[in-house]
Amino acid sequence: MDNQVFRETYGAINDRYCPFEKSILTNQCACSRAERFCIAEREGVRCQADAAQSRCVDLLSLLRGQARFALKTTDGQSALPHAKAMRVQVGGLRGLYMALNPDAQVPTTIDDVDAIVETAVSRFGSLDELPFQVIVQQITAYRGRRPFRDRRR
Repeated sequence: MDNQVFRETYGAINDRYCPFEKSILTNQCACSRAERFCIAEREGVRCQADAAQSRCVDLLSLLRGQARFALKTTDGQSALPHAKAMRVQVGGLRGLYMALNPDAQVPTTIDDVDAIVETAVSRFGSLDELPFQVIVQQITAYRGRRPFRDRRR
């Protein structure tokens, strides 16, 4: 399938995209509001609730803004490379989990993105009040899959 046709079809089918799509598709996170769909041989994720999507969009924007130094980027608007986007998404959610459960181990997967975001909002009052110092530590600590050539060593 041509990439342009794919993007057009994706936009037409996915009217409420999931901001954490990358982390869900790599099975590092799950969400009770996420719905997977396929276009040809590719997979996508849509959110089933407007309020949940809005919270996640706001959270991801805040995470990205707070992690600019850790990501070694000054531009908060342009698209991030895949590895950095994964650091923000997975590391950010792991950091949020650690902020909510300071005595727990860092989870390898996040079971429900929507539930953890809802819990954080109820505990801290708003997304702006999150303890970003703890969260950014996990963004910095997150390491994705190593390239195949590095795994052979």
